[in-house]
Amino acid sequence: MPSDDSGGLLGPLFSGSSADPELSDRALLQAMLDAERALAAASARAGLVPEEAAAAIGAVCQADRFDPGELGRRAVAAGNPVVPLVAELTEAVTSEAGPEAARWVHHGATSQDILDTAWSLVGVRALGPILEDLEAAAAAAAGLAETHRVTVMAGRTLGQQALPTTFGLKAAGWLVAVEEAAAGLARVRRERLAAQLGGAAGTLASLGPEGVGVVRHYAELLGLAEPVLPWHTNRIRVAELAAALGVVAGVLGKLALDVTLLAQTEVGEVNEGGEGRGGSSTLPHKHNPVTSVLVVAATRRVPGLVATLLGSMAQEQERATGAWHGEWQPQVELLRLVGGAAYRTRDLLQGLEVHPDRMRANLEASGGQVMTERIATELAGPLGRTGAQELVRRLARQAADTSRPLRSLLAGDPQVREHLDESTIDQLLDPQDYLGSAGELIDRALAAHRARRGGADRP
Repeated sequence: MPSDDSGGLLGPLFSGSSADPELSDRALLQAMLDAERALAAASARAGLVPEEAAAAIGAVCQADRFDPGELGRRAVAAGNPVVPLVAELTEAVTSEAGPEAARWVHHGATSQDILDTAWSLVGVRALGPILEDLEAAAAAAAGLAETHRVTVMAGRTLGQQALPTTFGLKAAGWLVAVEEAAAGLARVRRERLAAQLGGAAGTLASLGPEGVGVVRHYAELLGLAEPVLPWHTNRIRVAELAAALGVVAGVLGKLALDVTLLAQTEVGEVNEGGEGRGGSSTLPHKHNPVTSVLVVAATRRVPGLVATLLGSMAQEQERATGAWHGEWQPQVELLRLVGGAAYRTRDLLQGLEVHPDRMRANLEASGGQVMTERIATELAGPLGRTGAQELVRRLARQAADTSRPLRSLLAGDPQVREHLDESTIDQLLDPQDYLGSAGELIDRALAAHRARRGGADRP
């Protein structure tokens, strides 16, 4: 059984999302009861259960009437919490409406039907707030892309300055990645989180000829996808949810890692907003990127949980002996971690402070080295590609070794001066003039963002 670890000493560091209430023991218990209520109502629609009995069962399906802790203790004897819940639910219906109504509790279902369906409900309910946070994070990234469309900075590859880019394009990259990951998660929520009803061995035998009709009503009442077949040991749906959450975590982890690197003292191109955050226990001057750090920490825990769920896919015959049980806690922990990371990424991007002057200064501190590609390309015409590359590489190395600006070495080299005058060299060394299609790419990202906001991928 999952436990609500959103409190305590460490829990708040990785939680805080509006999804957290949907991930508590009580929320799972209510989802199980919602499945039992829907089962009775669906069976009544199919004419298998008296309407009065279905209504009586539904009236008792309230989590506050049951003790999750006690159900958990009693679950050990049966291997799952549904068995003691059905016993207590039957007693409650008997007390409220009599034994005739109580005999229809859990009619036609097996324990896995109720718990799988409950997990689908928990997923749908928790993913709503998570997707809202991702949408808000994307909107904040879009704002940064628009605001900093021409804010020039160093693009970095393998940890070193490479070519000029813009902070707007970096933010646009975050935007596209977040929205693509969120779209995948939204698809799983919308299409793949399904009701489960198959009876003991997936044949619906105890429901007679009305079995498929009951499944249809059951899914409709719960607002879940209707599966083609019971999926007791076909765990693709669980794996798809895990994979989609893993993709979101990877995107958020990358974004947060970018911010931690840009916030380094020697870089100083961004910093996290918010008063009272980022303090050190011993160094008063520090302003640590703690929100990014917590996102990175949360997302580093996700791949192992995804692997656990993928590793549980091979399940025996019609019902599993342990692999199904091994899914429960990883599912809720995945949702909690990704929910917390999405919530913090939203906060991070909405409050991010950007320092264009520092970006420009860091770019210019290279002494023109980031423009060597452009110089070599210009000289490739008269000198050939190999000759131009060798010449510019030699001058760039000399500039680095002597701490001299590359411009002065270019202007003083006879071979360069034969083909480029000083005004041309100055133009070629201007990073603002070598941004390629950055502006157009930002426009494409923003146009896709606007289209998505009005499309079907919204939660």
